[in-house]
Amino acid sequence: MLDYLNSVLRFAINMGASDIHIKPDKPPVIRASGQLYPIEVEPPTGSDMVELVKAMLSPKQLEQFNTKLEHDFSYYVPEFGRFRTNAYHQRGQINLAMRHVKSQIPPFEELHLPAILQKIAAAERGIVIVSGITGSGKSTTLAAMIDYLNQTEKCHIITIEDPIEYLFDDNLSLINQREIGLDTQDFSVALRSILRQDPDVILIGEMRDKDSFISAMTAADTGHLVFTTVHATSAPQTIMRILDFFPANEREQIRRQLAQCLKAIIGQRLFPGKHGGVVPAIEIMVNTPIVRKLLEDDRIEQLPIAIQSGGEDGMQSFNQAIYHLIKNDVITAEEGLAKATNPEQLKMNLEGIFLDEGRRIIGS
Repeated sequence: MLDYLNSVLRFAINMGASDIHIKPDKPPVIRASGQLYPIEVEPPTGSDMVELVKAMLSPKQLEQFNTKLEHDFSYYVPEFGRFRTNAYHQRGQINLAMRHVKSQIPPFEELHLPAILQKIAAAERGIVIVSGITGSGKSTTLAAMIDYLNQTEKCHIITIEDPIEYLFDDNLSLINQREIGLDTQDFSVALRSILRQDPDVILIGEMRDKDSFISAMTAADTGHLVFTTVHATSAPQTIMRILDFFPANEREQIRRQLAQCLKAIIGQRLFPGKHGGVVPAIEIMVNTPIVRKLLEDDRIEQLPIAIQSGGEDGMQSFNQAIYHLIKNDVITAEEGLAKATNPEQLKMNLEGIFLDEGRRIIGS
């Protein structure tokens, strides 16, 4: 069955696919340029999937899979590289979802990322959060920022990932990548010891709970730069998601601590490019004095206005990012309006009508 799997992976890589989905009695499906396409090969049977997972997992991993009915792991083929893999059950049968782990990290220009992300990446300390839904390119943006540091700064970078998605080679920086389940038991164990490993920069693959966020704040407070991701659809929702990690009686203190250690929140939404591929619309919230004051005063609902009126500090809202993508003929107006935070406002902007939202933060 591994020969069958490797032939599917070879085809997927040749097609530039990012993800591969394999389920019983259906042809494998790949995702390329954001779209799903079936592969015209013989589908595996349910028993084939059982044999395939047995061949891919170590005895310990197989035991965990049989206990929890799902398991994250890395699958490595010398010819193709590594794949982030999740084996899981649906309707009582085994499925596989695989993502190609790339060693070639696209530069900022190729990813259509704004130049201010380089400035944010080079910050001396603080927490940088990349937010978005699953599949919005968070890991790729983080990889580009880490790669930028690797090419421009002499620092020690430690990543904690589940699993590793991009492979880095040391350039100016020393980079150590730790994978959950392979190099460390879990996030909490890794985070408890990370400050003893002399890092300058720490990447936490995903902010998952109260303990991981407290560890990130501790690292930022002691002069480290921390990168992480949060599943959220906007900067304000990212703040609320973090506060939800904590019981109600702790949230005010955490919010005030976050106001001091936050560097920036970078939100992403992916769009089909008008001329092929996918491109991100990037929301950028920098922790300026106005943003810090809004966080301290629990006026999170006013953060969108601060972002929209903070262009001089490098900030931009999703609507503003989408507007520029449409005006620069990168995406269609239909796609932009479908995913805009405020479609009516975007429609007005495209018609040349702009309102002065900055006046609404008077008193901040």
